[in-house]
Amino acid sequence: MKRTRISRVLASEEIGSVFTVMGWVRTKRESKGGFSFIEMNDGSCMGSLQVIAGEDLPNYKDDVAKLQTGCSVRVKGTLVASPAKGQRVELRADEIEVLGWADPEAYPLQKKRHSFEFLRTIAHLRPRTNTFGAVARVRNAASFAIHSFFQEKGFVYVHTPIITGSDAEGAGALFRVTSLDLAQVPTVGGHVDFTRDFFGSPANLTVSGQLEAEVYALALGDVYTFGPTFRAENSNTPRHLAEFWMVEPEMAFCDLDGNVELATDFLKYVFSYILEHCGEDMDFFKRFIDPSCIETLESLISQDFERLTYTEAVEILSKAKVPFEFPVDWGSDIQAEHEKYLCEKVFQGPVVLTDYPRTIKPFYMKVNEDRRTVRAMDVLVPKIGEIIGGSQREDDYDTLLERMKELNINLDSYWWYIDLRRFGSAPHSGFGLGFERLVQFITGMSNIRDVIPFPRTPGNVSF
Repeated sequence: MKRTRISRVLASEEIGSVFTVMGWVRTKRESKGGFSFIEMNDGSCMGSLQVIAGEDLPNYKDDVAKLQTGCSVRVKGTLVASPAKGQRVELRADEIEVLGWADPEAYPLQKKRHSFEFLRTIAHLRPRTNTFGAVARVRNAASFAIHSFFQEKGFVYVHTPIITGSDAEGAGALFRVTSLDLAQVPTVGGHVDFTRDFFGSPANLTVSGQLEAEVYALALGDVYTFGPTFRAENSNTPRHLAEFWMVEPEMAFCDLDGNVELATDFLKYVFSYILEHCGEDMDFFKRFIDPSCIETLESLISQDFERLTYTEAVEILSKAKVPFEFPVDWGSDIQAEHEKYLCEKVFQGPVVLTDYPRTIKPFYMKVNEDRRTVRAMDVLVPKIGEIIGGSQREDDYDTLLERMKELNINLDSYWWYIDLRRFGSAPHSGFGLGFERLVQFITGMSNIRDVIPFPRTPGNVSF
């Protein structure tokens, strides 16, 4: 079935040419002059194409007159200049074929606007709305930009495992993977007998591809992962998902400064790509979701990222005359409210924080000479706070063992990771970016569940 996408038809200068388009009916209204005006959209762009259908069509009474919102149609017609305001061209139909009917009594997208909460209950239909069509196109463009950025810099794309035996963050919020019969779980001494499980030992869905990416970075130089990750946190907030996508580059022969430089260049590249290629969708978000979304991206592209240490940040925050919900003390974690304050009130722009206390960071981060801090970095942006987190990785064998023992990490589970420090260890760095948080920041959408096609949250795995 050959067709021309509506995005191309709307941009066409070929007045008088014949096009065949296929899509879904958004609205239909009748004219006293014996015509129907059909607004159809195929998802290729925000705009819809107006089709003029005359009563002289052979199937007008049987099919065209009965069309309702949600029906799918094939239209063959001639492109003409439109006399109506707000549209440059329209299609005068020569043929209309109904490909799929939609019962108007049952089809839930009859109104022009629905709440996002309602649309989450029909995730299989919400991509047909303007908002979620725009989110999907921006998400697609951002994905392409991410791959383009790393490929242009010579990075190798590595597919790290989804099923793993390690917990990269050490947080313990894991989804277990098993082939055991949960109604008859074998036990030994009151504990699950994992020797009878598929892998012969405990396995879980990955929380990060970082550790495996380090393996390839210490062989190929610069690599990146871009795939799904999972956290079994029982958190029902607009900021959390149980399944989400992560972008994680790892670079050999790279220190913290190089890591910061790559992270800021990366963000500017992606934001520039979105503004260049998603203008219509970004205008929609500016009009209906966040009036400052385009201005925010343009500002971040042109600004330098302010850089300061965790200690300097704590000094600033402790002097702030703001009633923070969480107190600010050296050794405590920087919360989202603190991050936003630094970006929006103090520096009026993006910020990079470095050199956090070792006690609040994972075992794999490089310990500084003061032995109190590690070479960590967080990239903060207005509105959401942290958007990237990373570090220079610990490359010293003895120090890594010390840190793992300090945090009660099972050394046997990470023997291969420790081995990397025995055979040609080298300085290396990397960072992680939650892809949904990036899309949320770009679009201005307030709930992270609305920037992923099928949100997985506590109690919800329906679609």
